[in-house]
Amino acid sequence: MNKTYLQALNEGLRQLLTTIPEAYILGEDVGTYGGGFGVTKGLVADFPDRVLDTPISEAAITGVATGSALLGKRPILEIQFSDFLTVAIDQIVNEAAKIHFLSNGQQSVPMVIRAASGSGTGASAQHSQSFENWFSHVPGLIVAMPANAYDAKGILVSAVRNNNPVLIFEPKSLYKTSAHVPDELYEVPLGQAKTVVSGDDLTIIAVGRMVEVAKTVVEKASCSIEIVDPITISPLDIDTLASSAKKTGRVLILTEATKQSGISAEILAQLIEAGFSGKIKRLGGKFMPISAAKSVELGQVPTEIEILEAIDTLLRDD
Repeated sequence: MNKTYLQALNEGLRQLLTTIPEAYILGEDVGTYGGGFGVTKGLVADFPDRVLDTPISEAAITGVATGSALLGKRPILEIQFSDFLTVAIDQIVNEAAKIHFLSNGQQSVPMVIRAASGSGTGASAQHSQSFENWFSHVPGLIVAMPANAYDAKGILVSAVRNNNPVLIFEPKSLYKTSAHVPDELYEVPLGQAKTVVSGDDLTIIAVGRMVEVAKTVVEKASCSIEIVDPITISPLDIDTLASSAKKTGRVLILTEATKQSGISAEILAQLIEAGFSGKIKRLGGKFMPISAAKSVELGQVPTEIEILEAIDTLLRDD
């Protein structure tokens, strides 16, 4: 059955609360209001003691989630916009991600943070950023960015069952997109990339909502293109990425996040270290705050025209 990205997450959360007694949801407006984008809609009626509205303090509620995870709970924390992770960054980076190491493996923090991210909704400079680059730099923190409804539910289930802190970036422009999603609980493995479209002439490694953009471009391109979605940004499944790169000999890396000091540079470096010697180009978000003006915002992330031009360049310069 086809379900939207949002419906898939809602269903997954309900099933996790039903099957895992230690799981609970907390966040700003996750109760009666149903979350910033409606992902938790209706859950508080069935789980009134396990869907908890919190004060507006991302630092405090991330600390609560971390502490309760140490005491055996499995908190699922909603941060309404990933931009607000900056307020909670000390709790995430200096506490949750490090406790397993500082305790010599004696303690773990099985905490999941969900955060709506990225541009495409006209939400402007402080509600449209893509911070996955920042957090993929943190040891002890798993970072994922599912690009469709099926992966969104499966990654959520894997994350809640994982004993490490997992940060899931949900591209909010994808919330209304739909895909086939099984009714039952299932996992999409963390740390495992997926080949979305098979091809022979060029590999597009696309992250987050760039996967959907890449699929559109493939239909218009004149060559055979393979699309690979890392799904998990940290740790990277470099074996799958490198295998595709070596097969086609040409790679285009697409990210919504800014190209500068970003995950695309990390992928490029790891491909070379893995023995790839072909051609590589990167396209990412412009190095500037996201504009509130729709006409400007649309041009701040890789466009179909820019992607097609990059593909032509990679093919032409043989």
